[in-house]
Amino acid sequence: MPRSSANRPYHHGDLRAALLKSAERTLREKGTGALSLRELARDIGVSHAAPGRHFKDKQALLDALALDGYERLNQALDAAGSPGQTLEEHMTALARAYLGFAVEHPELLELMFARKHDPDSSAQLAAAVDRSLGSFTRLVAEAQDRGEIIQGDPERITMFAAASMHGLAALIAGCTLDADEALAGLDEHVQLLLHGLSPR
Repeated sequence: MPRSSANRPYHHGDLRAALLKSAERTLREKGTGALSLRELARDIGVSHAAPGRHFKDKQALLDALALDGYERLNQALDAAGSPGQTLEEHMTALARAYLGFAVEHPELLELMFARKHDPDSSAQLAAAVDRSLGSFTRLVAEAQDRGEIIQGDPERITMFAAASMHGLAALIAGCTLDADEALAGLDEHVQLLLHGLSPR
């Protein structure tokens, strides 16, 4: 007689990675409400107790998924730009990397910015956010040193730029703005961001 899934022994090469992959697929196709450790276990063929080895509850899974999203976003931002680029070119490269991630993973990006996080995960997530914003902050500070950007707190200026990029991402996720149109007009967007709307 076949054993029930409850009695099935834990056996999986990389359970944590498999759970995150399955969770992201569920998030994309059905939303956060459909996520369940028991359902994910069934999906990847392990006992329903096996996910508890890595995630104490659903919130811990969501936090890990958000952290994984930040790690991938930060990798994309780190790879954006190249030596010798102008400020505008480098800013556009960073914006394109961010918006590209947002277009590919809108549900994951929403989860990454969700307010509710387990206190045990908050420090890790805060550090991941700081790292992603750090790419822009360093660019701003270096441009200030060269006299290309107004003086002021680099972090506040970065927050303004990040809000602009995230606004585009939200418009795309809400189907108010076509993704291809937004990406095609990104050069102009960054130009307006850097130079403002005053006649030149």
